[in-house]
Amino acid sequence: MNEKKPLAETLSSDATTGGTGAIQVTPQIGLLGAVAIGIGGMVGGGIFAVLGTAVAFAHGGTPVSFLFSGIVALLTAYSYAKLSVTYPSQGGTVIYINQAFGVDLLTGTVNFMLWLSYLVTLALYASAFGSYGATFFTDSLSPWLKHIIISIGIILPTLINLFNADIVSKAETYIVGVKIALLAVVVVAGARYVDVQRVSPANWSDPLSLIAAGMVIFVAYEGFELISNTAQEVKDPERTLPRAFFGSVIFVVILYILVALVTVGTVSPDKVAEAKDYVLAEAAKPALGHTGFMLVAVAALLATFSAINATIYGNARLGFSLAKDGELPEFLERKAWARPVYGVLLTAGLSLLLANLVDLTAIAIMGSAGFLIIFAVVNAANVKLAAETGGNRFISSLGFLACVGALAALIYHTAEDNAHALWVVLGMTVVSFLFELVYPRFSGRKLRV
Repeated sequence: MNEKKPLAETLSSDATTGGTGAIQVTPQIGLLGAVAIGIGGMVGGGIFAVLGTAVAFAHGGTPVSFLFSGIVALLTAYSYAKLSVTYPSQGGTVIYINQAFGVDLLTGTVNFMLWLSYLVTLALYASAFGSYGATFFTDSLSPWLKHIIISIGIILPTLINLFNADIVSKAETYIVGVKIALLAVVVVAGARYVDVQRVSPANWSDPLSLIAAGMVIFVAYEGFELISNTAQEVKDPERTLPRAFFGSVIFVVILYILVALVTVGTVSPDKVAEAKDYVLAEAAKPALGHTGFMLVAVAALLATFSAINATIYGNARLGFSLAKDGELPEFLERKAWARPVYGVLLTAGLSLLLANLVDLTAIAIMGSAGFLIIFAVVNAANVKLAAETGGNRFISSLGFLACVGALAALIYHTAEDNAHALWVVLGMTVVSFLFELVYPRFSGRKLRV
């Protein structure tokens, strides 16, 4: 099958290209900037959305679950670091998979699943936006209130993306700072209220549940891959990119473990069950009272809103790029007002359906399963390309096995605990496979070379 041109070449029609066809970009991002991109990608809406689900699965062992998922993320970050240095491109994940395996049914399925997985994370952020937004109103209001807030949380960023996407992107650095600062306040203020008995091994779930919980919340780690999309803009990439990947993941692993310790240690199991969708705000109450609850709720709204805006922006452009290469319908590569309007509208419409029709736990499982599959393939890509990347095949093989083993644990636990969610995950996988199997054969479109 013909090799398609690098995705980076389709991402910016205004870019200047050299003789090799690669986009020439003046490096501007230093180590701190690259680390900030990774941290901002991870500490988005995920931790606010999935913390309650993790505690419900792992109970007192939630910090251990975050450690498990952090190790999987760290192993995968190694493969990303090696691949991003060797194949610097705005296309990131898609480029690495295509470089390793060419363009075939497998890579097409994974590329489409990446697009779907971002839709799922968007729905996850919107669901969390709805949960935290509903805490500002009384329980007596309509049961449709959360769905109304969820829909506003998607429609408003969609309008921003259509008319002026820079409004939120310019404030993103400040929003990331606010999120990390408030999480630090919750950790520091709540530390002295932690009931050590609640986090003792006697209150941990069984080992399989601990691993499964870690994989359900894996979606809270996936954002480190955003560093790879900026590889062409990073100064001294051979040194900066590995440090940025490892530094950002290690920082977030430590932060999440501390947040989990304070949450489990200060919020009673009954309260966790009652406030699962906004449990992080409850964790601020023992030390900071209702004011702390409101501060975290506001931070969650900011975090999830900015994450929704960024995901709509990124996924619409990913869809545009895949459409340019013939992997998605042609209408997604049409632009209006210099923006991929159709991609924005399709992304928003599908995420509205997901966020309003699927429960948060199932959405989290879908997102985590999707990224575990994608990251397993990225690790396999670095094993195959080790001669070019200079990567250690053992480490990347370990990353591959960790992703596959984690996915198996997640599927096994979900089959016993939430069969509905498992069917949703399998449905997402089957849709990705069938789309790639059927679409190229009946659309008349050819992959562009």
